[in-house]
Amino acid sequence: MNKLPDWADVILIPLISILLAMGISALVILAIGGNPLHALAVMIEGAFGTSSNLGYTLFYTTNFIFTGLSVAIAFHARLFNIGSEGQAALGGLGVALVCLYIPFPHWSLALVAAFIAASLFGAAWAAIPAYLQVKRGSHIVITTIMFNAIAAALLNYLLVNVINLKTSQEPATARFPAVTHIPKLSDILNPLGIPFSTTSPANIALPIALLVAFLVWLVVWRTRLGYELRAFGQSETAARYAGINAFRITMIVMLASGALAGLYAINKVMGESERLVMGAVEGAGFIGIAVALMGRNHPVGVVLAALLFGALTQGGQILSQDQSAAIPVELVVVIQALVIMFTGALDEMVRMPLVRLFALLRPAGRTGG
Repeated sequence: MNKLPDWADVILIPLISILLAMGISALVILAIGGNPLHALAVMIEGAFGTSSNLGYTLFYTTNFIFTGLSVAIAFHARLFNIGSEGQAALGGLGVALVCLYIPFPHWSLALVAAFIAASLFGAAWAAIPAYLQVKRGSHIVITTIMFNAIAAALLNYLLVNVINLKTSQEPATARFPAVTHIPKLSDILNPLGIPFSTTSPANIALPIALLVAFLVWLVVWRTRLGYELRAFGQSETAARYAGINAFRITMIVMLASGALAGLYAINKVMGESERLVMGAVEGAGFIGIAVALMGRNHPVGVVLAALLFGALTQGGQILSQDQSAAIPVELVVVIQALVIMFTGALDEMVRMPLVRLFALLRPAGRTGG
């Protein structure tokens, strides 16, 4: 048999990929005259050392959970959604319109309305590429990439000419009314006697993201719809023969994928910025691809991979500011790129030796797991 045990596929391969990426990163740091162990210590301290640093790590983690789930659910139907960046940006537009133009008596009502608006705007932006693939044969990868650029241009126009703050040249909206400001984690934890930094941007979007991850698992693995979309992803021909409607599955999956990407705006636009600015997504849609690949498109794996990339993002920023480490900020991007390369493009390089190793051990082993 040339199949790995589930635990090896989910845990061992990503772990080896991370170690390889870190090993090469260490060689790069040595080559530029740095100390890899010191750099690692600074990154760990920067990501988890204080409640403020942890708060920023959890903030980035929340972003990557939403975009990672967006890519993962589409991939189960073998739809490679590269458009999470644009869908998240349009989700931000939905949040901004709701928060700016609807008077709310309480933040909870604003949160519900923003959740719906972010989902709808993200889903709407994903619906067009989905329709074009099924009805016109346009490849989903190409159209979703193009729609990222269109989303950026559309937002630029709106933020400069339509919904911008008239007293400023910055492409951004006015700040949302105070009543729409959602609680930060410190507002929830400190009253419970759990000290947490009041300066970190981590907010109530984190438990929402975890709940959404659970709901995605429930739908994909515990419903008929989830079975249909996974069957469609395994073999479109067999799925059609079994009576599964390709148009229906494609549209539902891409609408869900776009909605999940749009929810990014709850954390970033509503929770942290409290206004919509140009470039609010900051590449999180593309990092979501790596998060989904590393997490094996499973919600639990996505959450863990999102935490890793959240730690890399926050720890990397602290590392780039550490004078004693003498590490340029560009190296942080290199480390992230190496993790993405090993968990994505070079996955088979790690997988095949393990497959052969397990094949050799299986006949001689005693039945072990």
